[in-house]
Amino acid sequence: MANFIVEFPLKTEKYQEDILDNRFKIGRQIYNSLVNVTQKRYKEMIKTKKYRTLLSSLAGNKESDKEIWKQINDIRKQYGMSEYSFHEDVKQMQKHFKENIDSFTAQKIATELWKSYDKLFYGNGKKVYYKRYGEFNSLEGKSNSTGIRFKDDMILWNGLEIPVIIDYDNYYEYQAMQSQICYNRIVRKYVRNKYKYYVQIVFKGNPPVKVNTETGEIKHYIGDGDVGLDIGTRTIAISSQSDVKILELADKVQNIENQKQKLLRKMDRSRRATNPDNYNEDGTIKKQGNKKVIWNKSNHYIKYQNKLKELYRKQADIRKCQHECLANYIVSLGNKVYVEKMNFAGLQKRAKNTEKNDKDRYKRKKRFGKSLANKAPSMLLAIIDRKLGYYGEKLIEINTFEAKASQFNHFDGTYIKKSLSQRWNDFNGIKIQRDLYSAFLIMNISNDLKSFDVNKCNKRFENFYRLHNIEVDRLTGKKNLSSIAI
Repeated sequence: MANFIVEFPLKTEKYQEDILDNRFKIGRQIYNSLVNVTQKRYKEMIKTKKYRTLLSSLAGNKESDKEIWKQINDIRKQYGMSEYSFHEDVKQMQKHFKENIDSFTAQKIATELWKSYDKLFYGNGKKVYYKRYGEFNSLEGKSNSTGIRFKDDMILWNGLEIPVIIDYDNYYEYQAMQSQICYNRIVRKYVRNKYKYYVQIVFKGNPPVKVNTETGEIKHYIGDGDVGLDIGTRTIAISSQSDVKILELADKVQNIENQKQKLLRKMDRSRRATNPDNYNEDGTIKKQGNKKVIWNKSNHYIKYQNKLKELYRKQADIRKCQHECLANYIVSLGNKVYVEKMNFAGLQKRAKNTEKNDKDRYKRKKRFGKSLANKAPSMLLAIIDRKLGYYGEKLIEINTFEAKASQFNHFDGTYIKKSLSQRWNDFNGIKIQRDLYSAFLIMNISNDLKSFDVNKCNKRFENFYRLHNIEVDRLTGKKNLSSIAI
């Protein structure tokens, strides 16, 4: 069953903020203690020859690997590497802090750590990390009947009674409050040099439909038909029967990125001035062997650090807002949304091999880490999938290696490999922007999700070409990204 979240501000007093801060501190201590305990068991487990042999014998086939995975999971249970074992571990820790952290909230802390191990076990993570100071900013319960509870517009939790600010005149908030509550989460955000506190109430079911209060019309709706998305590290091309677009992802975050660069320069200068003994003559940081490098922070540095934290918060809020709006637009174009399967994590990594270019200079090993961090294309796809889920649909990923949208020509059915610098396709005098054409092909994928339906392409091409030219005219003469080449 689907869930949705609505965030409300908490009307906290100073003594309540102090109690909450203390509970976040305790929550972080419990999490880190749990990491310490589980890491010892994990390291002992991966030392065993049997475990390493089983991992190396995996062939990547679901059927043949079934028995091997069963043995691997048995070993993990034997060493206490399971969510249930983590709950047992945290029970021993929680009893020392029962006046602040209830048992269900402690179990959710253990579950959060288990998710990290789950990623590690299945190849999506490298290491389980401790939570640093200021990184642990949410605590949640398991139901609305125990632990963190919402009742009569108040959050009740271990002696705390905090009013929740709900605008019942707001149609969306009023409708949301009619839904059944699943559980509650208290979060804190560092806003303008101080922490502010919110409750995220997780409701059961689909979110209320947003309505224009003046006209009574539904604000966001799902369209009917096929939509193709060609998403990159900074841009997205969209093709549907009613509209064709190529847009920069989260274009408003760039101004903040420029401010961040200036602030980081100031912080670096301040740190070098305060800690001259930590640097070599050439400006590099001295290696301390096994010792931890100790950094002294000046008041100016702390001031800059807080400003940077505020910029990161603003940037994240702007990015999330823009992605939500773009997702609403995409869903309004059609109910069958197709996209190439992308490995964004792989694009973030630096290149391993050292290579030289034509001028005998070393190529940069940097790839798309910064663009992906700023634009967060993966987040946009997750939001689209969530919004489609409200209508019983899902984001459909096509087979990138089989389909090859960037190489296919539907006019003659051939595949021609192109360099990344080639941004336009020329089909006997018909010039089409490469990303938009890829989105068009993705929109016309066959049912097997491995090849393109040429009949659909031929039938829809005239309409696509008309909308394509309208979009090119819109972008011509404007300051665009070099990757669009318009």
